[in-house]
Amino acid sequence: MHNRESVRNGADYPQIRRNGRARSRIELPVESPYNPAVSRVKWLVVVLAGLLLGGLGAWLYYDWREHHQDGPILAAARRYGVDAALVKAVVWRESRFNPRVRGRAGEIGLMQITETAAREWAEAERLDQFQAEHLLDPATNTLAGTWYLRKLLRRYPQTDNAVAYALADYNAGRGHVLRWNTGAAATNSAVFLQQMTFPGTRKYIEAIARRQRHYASWGAGANVQSRPSQ
Repeated sequence: MHNRESVRNGADYPQIRRNGRARSRIELPVESPYNPAVSRVKWLVVVLAGLLLGGLGAWLYYDWREHHQDGPILAAARRYGVDAALVKAVVWRESRFNPRVRGRAGEIGLMQITETAAREWAEAERLDQFQAEHLLDPATNTLAGTWYLRKLLRRYPQTDNAVAYALADYNAGRGHVLRWNTGAAATNSAVFLQQMTFPGTRKYIEAIARRQRHYASWGAGANVQSRPSQ
C-alpha cells in the first residue's frame, strides 16, 4: 500500500514534474499524415508485381508443356520419316502432351493409341515383350503412334492431301473414310471434308492442320535430318 509521502512526491508514477506540471515518461509515436496518392501508388505496384509474376509463371508453364515431349516426338518423326510438326500437332490435339491420359475407348498416352494399333507396330518391329502399359512411356507411345500415322498416310497416295484423309482415319476409322471419299472426294480433300458427316472429325482435322502450321518452323530442322524407316 502506498504511503502518503510517496504519493505526494509522485515516486510511484512514471512522471517527471517540471515547472509544476507532470509529464509522462512514455512517448507515443507521432503518426505521419495519410497520403492517398502514395497509398494508391503502393497498391498499384503490388498489383502490377503480382500480375507480372503470374504472367511469367503461366508463360513458363506453357513453354514447358509445349516442349517437354520434344525429344520423343523428334525421335519418332525421324525414325519413320513423318513431318515432325504433324506428329507434334497430333500429340497436342490428342493429349495436350500429357503421357498419362487414357481415352474412353481405351486409347493410351500422348498419341492416344489403341492397343490393337500398338500391337501392329510391335509386331512390325518384332517386339515380342510388348505390353499395352508400355504405351504410358512417351518414347514408346510416339514411336507406335507415328508408325501408325505413317501407315495411314501411305494409304491415300492418290489424294491431293493425304494428311486430311489420314487424320480422318486416325480419328473416325477406315470405315467412315470409305463412306465419305466417294466421287470427287476420293481425291479432292476439300470435297472430302464437305462430305464428312462427323463435324467433330472435321474440326479435329482443321485444328491439327492449324497447329501443324504453328509448329512448322520448329519442325523444319528435324525434318532435314529425318529418314524413313522401311
